[in-house]
Amino acid sequence: MNTKARQRASSRSDEGAPEAAPIDPTPRASLVAPEGPQVFAVGASGAGERLDRFLGQAAAERRIALSRTQLKVLIEAGEVSVDGRVARDPSVRLAAGARIAFEAPAPEDSTVAGEDIALAVVYEDEHLIVIDKPAGLVVHPAPGHSAGTLVNALIRHCGASLSGVGGVKRPGIVHRLDKDTSGLLVVAKTDSAHRGLAELFADHGRAGSLKREYLALVWGGFDVTAGKVDAPIGRDPRHRERMAVASEERGRNAATHWRVDERLGPASLVACELETGRTHQIRVHMASIGHPLLGDSVYGSGFQTKAALIGDKARSALAALGRQALHAHVLGFEHPAIGEALRFESRPPKDFSRLVKALRTGAK
Repeated sequence: MNTKARQRASSRSDEGAPEAAPIDPTPRASLVAPEGPQVFAVGASGAGERLDRFLGQAAAERRIALSRTQLKVLIEAGEVSVDGRVARDPSVRLAAGARIAFEAPAPEDSTVAGEDIALAVVYEDEHLIVIDKPAGLVVHPAPGHSAGTLVNALIRHCGASLSGVGGVKRPGIVHRLDKDTSGLLVVAKTDSAHRGLAELFADHGRAGSLKREYLALVWGGFDVTAGKVDAPIGRDPRHRERMAVASEERGRNAATHWRVDERLGPASLVACELETGRTHQIRVHMASIGHPLLGDSVYGSGFQTKAALIGDKARSALAALGRQALHAHVLGFEHPAIGEALRFESRPPKDFSRLVKALRTGAK
């Protein structure tokens, strides 16, 4: 589901919607786009199930062409109701007899054009492709970035078949990296691979094979070598374009494991492994414990004066970096089609490594 379509849509309840029809388990020849209100009744077997999982299964049984990831986007956008009330939490548990309703925004007619943008391909087969994304590259088209994105490059590289996987504006995308974060990212090339990868990322590796580890340069030293930040994340009520640690009522659960890989004087090189995948999660969590990322102008602006502590070479390297010092270093998962365990590592880019070296020299 693309961002523009979500913005056009308004929140709905199931008031006036048709009576819930039983889910038809009969297989059909192909998936179909949802038309009009979709209403589902929760039977005894669905009691206690998560909303997103229930809808994913129900949509699959009706052969509706929406993945669980797309349904999750609909839920978070306020497009799904439970017993007439908007439900924005995909993990809410359902009661037997509940009525679930939604109406997907109309699809856009426009398609994303392929562009000749160089890609660092780490792995590729007929099912998926793993990319080593450079910093500065936006993943998918959005307001302000209608072209020159990773998706534009993928459409050119993979051909027209990719445009039908996972939505008009985000074909094949099951997770993303911020524009200024570099590193590994996997993209689906088929509907079946998209569904399999979406399930892995929805689980965040708690029960499945997914592993994501990032390298980050953060301000300050640590008294211990490893730890965990377990704090909900939600929109900052004062700055809606930012995220922040929030209450359980206002935020979504988020957990980040970290360990210190190297002490670098007034900074540290840490490895962060995600237990969840919230927007700006590592940046928000590390800032919340007093260790914002170097170069992070959004969550580490209060630490800019610390640049005076790192020496001329490191200051020059930090200025040249010009972004948050964050790199998606390890990506591992079970191949959704062939079941093979895949694991990839990406070395940090030269500007990141140059800063580490300068900090290392200054710390001696």
